[in-house]
Amino acid sequence: MGSDQTFRAVLIVTLVSVFLIAVSGRLRARTNEKLDRRQEGLFMLVTLRTVGLVLWVAVIVYAIDPASMAWSAVPLPEWVRWAGLPVAAVAVGLLAWTLRSLGKNLTDTVVTRREHSLVTRGPYRFVRHPFYDSVALTVLAAGLMMANGFVLSAGGLFICLFIVRTRKEEENLLARFGDPYRTYVERTGRFLPRRRIACPD
Repeated sequence: MGSDQTFRAVLIVTLVSVFLIAVSGRLRARTNEKLDRRQEGLFMLVTLRTVGLVLWVAVIVYAIDPASMAWSAVPLPEWVRWAGLPVAAVAVGLLAWTLRSLGKNLTDTVVTRREHSLVTRGPYRFVRHPFYDSVALTVLAAGLMMANGFVLSAGGLFICLFIVRTRKEEENLLARFGDPYRTYVERTGRFLPRRRIACPD
């Protein structure tokens, strides 16, 4: 099997894994509660989902027929493309850990549920938005393995939109949980773990 076929096979395994983990997480969190997604704002509501859909379609099209995405191929060194494999493994593992930790608190918007709890276990011990980290890593892994400029660019835009959306999400969480959330923010990073600085004796 050539390296291109290997990358395609790993990409398909990654896509299927992400899909199954996401569906499983959604089913565990399913309730009859209606969430007001309009709180995201119309621009964010439409743009984020449109870019996400375009990104998914591009990756699936490549998985079915790599030649159909050749128009946006970039000449990445082979070792850079191979780096996408461990990134994909970390992304899938982080996504599974994150959704398991969220449980019933999982939503697809910035609104909290009536029975929402402040999750600080699992990867949430280290960062406030590990779900977005797993999405960013998945997009990066796909773009590297595909050596595809369109996927890398669209993925970058998708992640930027997520970053902007976290402001509203964190405002809602602060309004909901108050001081416990404020304390949580002080000891965790938004997307990367906050470095611990040892205090002198």
